[in-house]
Amino acid sequence: MEDFGPADTNVQNAAHNIDEGPKTEIDLASSIFHQEYEEFELRIFHRKNRTGFEENKDFPIVVDSVVAGRYRITEYLGSAAFSRVVQAHDLRTGMDVCLKIIKNDKDFFDQSLDEIKLLKFVNKHDPADAHHILRLYDFFYYQEHLFIVTELLRANLYEFQKYNQESSDEVYFSLPRIQAIARQCLEALVYLHDLNIVHCDLKPENILMKSYSRCEVKVIDLGSSCFLTDNLSLYVQSRSYRAPEIILGLPYDQRIDIWSLGCIFAELYFFPNEAVSTILARMIGTIGPIDTQMLALGQETPKYFTEEYDLFHKNEETGQLEYLIPEKSSLRRHLRCPDSKFVDFLSCLLQINPRKRPTAREALRHRWFSHKYR
Repeated sequence: MEDFGPADTNVQNAAHNIDEGPKTEIDLASSIFHQEYEEFELRIFHRKNRTGFEENKDFPIVVDSVVAGRYRITEYLGSAAFSRVVQAHDLRTGMDVCLKIIKNDKDFFDQSLDEIKLLKFVNKHDPADAHHILRLYDFFYYQEHLFIVTELLRANLYEFQKYNQESSDEVYFSLPRIQAIARQCLEALVYLHDLNIVHCDLKPENILMKSYSRCEVKVIDLGSSCFLTDNLSLYVQSRSYRAPEIILGLPYDQRIDIWSLGCIFAELYFFPNEAVSTILARMIGTIGPIDTQMLALGQETPKYFTEEYDLFHKNEETGQLEYLIPEKSSLRRHLRCPDSKFVDFLSCLLQINPRKRPTAREALRHRWFSHKYR
């Protein structure tokens, strides 16, 4: 397999020109400050002639109530770790929108401000909405809760696949549709990665259907995303979609998103959701061994491997450590897929060594995308 080398980015570092001539101390301080910082305004709505906290720490969701004098709640859509989501009607524009209500917690608030900042940034550079990323419409602070208003999309891939499996409908996620979804997701990643952004939490729940009939999707939830210039956290990605370099505690780049996409597309064809040690065993048995250099450098390696690099896990019932022997197999056998181009595409994305994994732009050039299904 070809060694692709470091991930490519398309980011240019612009030089900051400082006007010549005498500067006051405040001018110099302001100039230096704005080279590193930027600002955005957060509208805060509060009750007149009243101070103190709201009586209820959880925002009351009431259908037909109006939020901030503009958004009429029409339907409760669901909840996540740090937010609840409702459908609402924008009384000003006449559009149906999605309201994300952030839980009243400082850490959740701060993370959501990061998401707003990133959505503003990626939307600004994509005015034509051509790159399959969620659109941000509005955000504000109301009754001690941060609200994020975005476009209203359909079910996520996890929900829709589950519904499709449980119903008697025709299988939706055929190879032609998986190909269409893969193309759109990779185009979204090309765009994000060119902006030096790593998504860090790609999973079926964060890819939403925009149109069922046209098989259009959008990537959402930039709450865990980061710039490559950030101090990169080791605790990113959902367990089942976590790249080997994250599991082992190694340095990483945008290629962790490529691994996650490979897992998602394999799961759409069908893979189970299991414990980290079992996932490692499946990786090794299906794709091949982990490079000893990766194991030697991994900060998290001792959690899963002995000093001789034998894989183990802890039996929850007995508390004893047990060795795991990966069962030798192959992607083709697991997927039971006759399409060799699709299997090769997945094998390309699911390279254990990230240096052998393609970038999003390289993955889009894979021969599978030139195959036209009837």
